[in-house]
Amino acid sequence: MAFPSPASPSVRPRKSAALVIFLCFLAIVFDGYDLVIYGAIVPKLLAYEAWGLTPVQTGAIGSYALAGMFIGAILIGYLTDVVGRRKIMMVSIASFSLLMLLTAWAPTPELFGLFRFLAGLGLGGVIPTAIALTVEFSKLNRRNFNNALMFSGYAVGGILAALLSLAFLPALGFQGMLALGGIPLIAVVPLLFKFLPESPAYLAAKGERVRAEQLVADYGLEPLPPTPVKGSTPETGRFRTLLSGRLLGAMVLFCLAGICGQTLVYGLNTWLPQLMVIAKYSLASSLTFLLTVNIGAVVGVLVSSRLADRFGPRPVTAISFASSGVALVLMGTGIMPLPAMYLLVAVVGFGSVGAQILVNGFVATYFSGATRATALGITLGIGRIGAVLAISGGGILVAASLGNFINFSVWAIAAAIGVVAVLSVPRLAAPAATSSTESTEGTGTTTAATAPSKDVFLH
Repeated sequence: MAFPSPASPSVRPRKSAALVIFLCFLAIVFDGYDLVIYGAIVPKLLAYEAWGLTPVQTGAIGSYALAGMFIGAILIGYLTDVVGRRKIMMVSIASFSLLMLLTAWAPTPELFGLFRFLAGLGLGGVIPTAIALTVEFSKLNRRNFNNALMFSGYAVGGILAALLSLAFLPALGFQGMLALGGIPLIAVVPLLFKFLPESPAYLAAKGERVRAEQLVADYGLEPLPPTPVKGSTPETGRFRTLLSGRLLGAMVLFCLAGICGQTLVYGLNTWLPQLMVIAKYSLASSLTFLLTVNIGAVVGVLVSSRLADRFGPRPVTAISFASSGVALVLMGTGIMPLPAMYLLVAVVGFGSVGAQILVNGFVATYFSGATRATALGITLGIGRIGAVLAISGGGILVAASLGNFINFSVWAIAAAIGVVAVLSVPRLAAPAATSSTESTEGTGTTTAATAPSKDVFLH
């Protein structure tokens, strides 16, 4: 994707793009909290005599939120390119928070599952919106790193959920832990309302060019591409653009990688505590492993994202998937001492949550600003299929009592498919411009005197 040269460094921005990235980080924290808190409360749900849930039923209920996210990510990801990122972010977080409170107060498992589904609708719109804003408010050579930094909020939310569960789950029960998901309504939404700017790319696409350029100047962003002459190029819908030609192949492979990533993320974060209990670890130790997964994800992805900016997201994402697969197989052998198990669990965190973050960054830097949120919404939405299958399938796996090696190593299949999918994404070369254009997969940066007619990266 080619952009005009950055603004002169002598022009100092009046506002910090870091604030935008931080606000997106805060929004993502509660997505991570929701993911891990369900895994942490699974043993309590199974022990709740009033409902009498089985592992299969618990897995099915856990998947309802993911089904909501599947719909929410695709629909709301598209709407962010239509009505704007700022409104979608605030509405998504507010609706998720309210429904988390209703979930905590649900009197029956049926209503519990319904509220989980509806909460997922709102939560599904947060991630594509946050990624699109982060990429847009980042310099070209820091997009993967800033996206990973922002998305580390996902793992931070997981760490927070694990720590709070260790401290308060026995006293508050699963209802109290879910009720904490209502905090963003009073702690995050007001901050977004006051400080979150609208997307300059969205404003420019809607004809508000002056306002968009003012935001670019205020935040020191990359200059906007020139406004195309009306009728100079054929206009197509966002879905049609993404689902035709070579971009269709890329979308299919990105969706497959997303399915694999979310299979690992949601399957392991939901069922790891129970799998560790089955492997004869205490519940407290199992929650500590859950904490280790998310610490490994934060540390690993911050390092790997810098490598992705340097060498390109393709090889680094593939290595992330591969590392999680190898670690899972080793965990299943049952011969690893406790320190080695903690190390392997940290590697799994990097290779599951980390790989998913890198996939999102790959998508965000692969497509143009006009279609970025829509592409992310499709990828994340379709990826929820993996999350639904993982949570439901994990319950079946636990109920089947197949042994520790199968319990752990079966997840490595998703990691292997993820490696193949990422390495198979087609390399799209921008057509020749009227003057010299250079694009480098290694750095993920593009320089051009004149922007090419098609806005794509060479990856």
